[in-house]
Amino acid sequence: MSGRALERISSYTHDGLVFDVIDEGPLDGDVVVLLHGFPERASSWHQVAARLHAQGFRTLAPDQRGYSPGARPPRRRDHRLALLTADVAALVERVGGPVHLVGHDWGAIVAWSLAQTRPELLRTLTAFSVPHPAAFARSMRGSLQPLRSWYVGVFQVRGLAERVLARPALAARILRRGGMSPAEVEQFRTGIVEHGALRGGLMWYRALGLLERRQVPRHVTVPTTMVWSDGDSFLDRSGVEATEHYVDAPYELVVLRGVTHWIPGQAPDAAAEAVLERISGT
Repeated sequence: MSGRALERISSYTHDGLVFDVIDEGPLDGDVVVLLHGFPERASSWHQVAARLHAQGFRTLAPDQRGYSPGARPPRRRDHRLALLTADVAALVERVGGPVHLVGHDWGAIVAWSLAQTRPELLRTLTAFSVPHPAAFARSMRGSLQPLRSWYVGVFQVRGLAERVLARPALAARILRRGGMSPAEVEQFRTGIVEHGALRGGLMWYRALGLLERRQVPRHVTVPTTMVWSDGDSFLDRSGVEATEHYVDAPYELVVLRGVTHWIPGQAPDAAAEAVLERISGT
């Protein structure tokens, strides 16, 4: 615990931006950083975090770039993966890492990126839903993944997704079809649309073309667990199964049966168990 910051962190700064953080659990516990995906915020980890606290862990869940009111830069290039990754690295350095890193959806993409570029900041990695980037790229050939990723192209049209998803009835129909519960749809309306975070979240997708061709995927060298649910409408199993080839460390694949894409909110017991198993097995 040498060098660990033993004070609560409600926010931190990086790149001239201010990020809100939910810091809970025993202050002197080993730190687990929880990264949310789209279209959710740090609060999506609430149920999982409570289970980690009961086991003595401290959790830090940031509202990431585009989501925190003080961290909403206007340009597409301000949301490149390298910057999203550096934001999380700054949080880990602030708390005095290394930490156990957990990410879901886009949060998993950022987590994979940090594990590849700054492995010294991590003790373990648990990725939910989204596989290693090289495995995902492989899955875009000869699988159903291109069909499952149809929405990524739609999100590139500036203003279109904002208008569609800001209409409550239409957004509810789309999100329910993707597996969200009524309570999660309501949280999207209040926590994303009314909070002003929708455009920022969409900018992560719009920045994809600015970075992916230049980034060379690397093997991950920290102990890793990949968690995927067979009810996921967005991620095909082929990329998940290929992920083990890109991890040069203890690795486990956990498949949750009958669970949709929204694992942290809909299967918090299984999600927390996967994180705890990875931590304890390291």
